[in-house]
Amino acid sequence: MKLDFGTHIDGYIVDCAFTVAFNPMFDPLLEASREATNTGIKEAGIDVRLCDVGAAIQEVMESYEVEINGKVYQVKSIRNLNGHSIGRYQIHAGKSVPIVKGGEQTKMEEGEFFAIETFGSTGKGYVREDLECSHYMKNFDAGHVPLRLPRAKQLLAMINKNFSTLAFCRRYLDRLGETKYLMALKNLCDTGIVQPYPPLCDVKGSYVSQFEHTILLRPTCKEVISKGDDY
Repeated sequence: MKLDFGTHIDGYIVDCAFTVAFNPMFDPLLEASREATNTGIKEAGIDVRLCDVGAAIQEVMESYEVEINGKVYQVKSIRNLNGHSIGRYQIHAGKSVPIVKGGEQTKMEEGEFFAIETFGSTGKGYVREDLECSHYMKNFDAGHVPLRLPRAKQLLAMINKNFSTLAFCRRYLDRLGETKYLMALKNLCDTGIVQPYPPLCDVKGSYVSQFEHTILLRPTCKEVISKGDDY
């Protein structure tokens, strides 16, 4: 089971994830992504190129093998998933931290927040959108878009009030007493105001492990702000 969660204070976000398995057979898979994430944290820093972080992460991740039910798999970094910079009320603030080599030459800068997250897979190492969508987020750069549907306007006002540009799921709408909102939500997605985030799947039958921490690049040190005594 993979737990990926975020907390915020006044829009300042900490993004974090870990994976648990109740069978020691999967321990090498968990260890691969845990150590790959730790490597990404070690390699990150002011003026470090994002591509260099990605290359180091992949080298560690793909040095692991896991034997599942008698078959040995080399753990693969999922090449179309990555870490990211974080801004206020903006979970993905523009810079991507790759987990494979060959990423962009852009440098990390002082004062930036980054979510360093890695995904190790026994599948193809490539994910696609699949299954039913339950998670959404208002587009941070969405300007004013005229809406014809009164219900869509109403739903957008509720999203602005309760979530701003932070992620939400349909269960949150249910808790707020919203009903019969699917057409209005689809309208907000179709107009580009809200972005849907469906589940991401590797090939059927494969296993994926994820670990993630948020770091702040301070002038004299690199602070891991998501770590506590228990994790």
